[in-house]
Amino acid sequence: QVHLVESGGGSVQAGESLRLSCRVPAGTYYRNCVGWFRQYPGKEREAAAALHTSGGAKYYRQSVKGRFTLSQDNGQSTVYLQMDNLKPEDAAVYYCAADARRCFGMGNGPIAAEYNYWGQGTQVTVSS
Repeated sequence: QVHLVESGGGSVQAGESLRLSCRVPAGTYYRNCVGWFRQYPGKEREAAAALHTSGGAKYYRQSVKGRFTLSQDNGQSTVYLQMDNLKPEDAAVYYCAADARRCFGMGNGPIAAEYNYWGQGTQVTVSS
């Protein structure tokens, strides 16, 4: 059982920031994919951002480009998602995911079904 540990969600005003963190077991972290997905009520999970932990490649959803930033601490096998200038439409449950054959799907972005391990989810609430 691979257990991802998420933290950092919360409730903020529009324009404020949050940082999410996802700690991945070291054996799963290295040379692998880690992604952040978000889910709105009644909707499927959509990819917000993802990276390859060793390759340097990153993906950002168009709507978050310039506002969300991925970073990583290899020593802690942790990936961070810095979310700045949050908007009400960013409010969702955010899930960390790890281990995928393809980090970024077929070119249109990460595919949730291709990720094998998931965190418990953390709520992000943004009020206007």
